[in-house]
Amino acid sequence: MRIEQTDDFAKWLRGLRDHIARAQIAKRIQRLARGQYGDVKPVGAGVSEMRVHVGPGYRVYFVQRGSTLVVLLCGGDKSTQQRDIERAIALSAQLGD
Repeated sequence: MRIEQTDDFAKWLRGLRDHIARAQIAKRIQRLARGQYGDVKPVGAGVSEMRVHVGPGYRVYFVQRGSTLVVLLCGGDKSTQQRDIERAIALSAQLGD
């Protein structure tokens, strides 16, 4: 599966100071690319939340397009979850189909 990311997601990931969390998130993205979704739940409008159980409970929001493309929209943690979901849905809408 091909993985793409928005500038918002790339900026968020680069900004993480927790190197262990960044490595765990990278591992989860690699698994996602192999079709192994793990702890994922839909949050609305076709957007899904991948939960990463490290640190403050990091979240990666993504949308799948067909069977071969996943777009990483944005990230956050449990404390900003609702705001991050709203942002992910808005980013997904901007991408279109």
